[in-house]
Amino acid sequence: MAKITDQPISPELIINQVKTSGSGCVATYVGFIRDNSQGKSVLSVEYSDTNGTAEKSLQQIVNEARSKWQVNEMTIYHRIGILKVGDINLVVAVAAAHREEGFAACQYAVDRFKEKLPTHKKETYTDNTHLEDG
Repeated sequence: MAKITDQPISPELIINQVKTSGSGCVATYVGFIRDNSQGKSVLSVEYSDTNGTAEKSLQQIVNEARSKWQVNEMTIYHRIGILKVGDINLVVAVAAAHREEGFAACQYAVDRFKEKLPTHKKETYTDNTHLEDG
């Protein structure tokens, strides 16, 4: 499962969505907007899904990870909109029988997300400059 949302993300709710009775763990990654990037102080980060394909891209990452590791359930949530420092922008949750598979699938998903960046990203700095990716 993969989800693009403009609402705040609750890691606990996502963990509860993926855990199963056969799961020995839920490996998670929670990404936050940090206060600095590119050597500058961050004011905000805006993510947008201008062409409407971000959720499909996230689902591809889930499918790839599930084909490589034995996991019970897996999901990725990515928040779009203008996010402030400290806001959660990404949650990956992987339920697996064993931690090795859970951690590996979770790391793979985060790495692929960073590699592919399925949304347009605009960082705005406190000096009123910005940087755009995607």
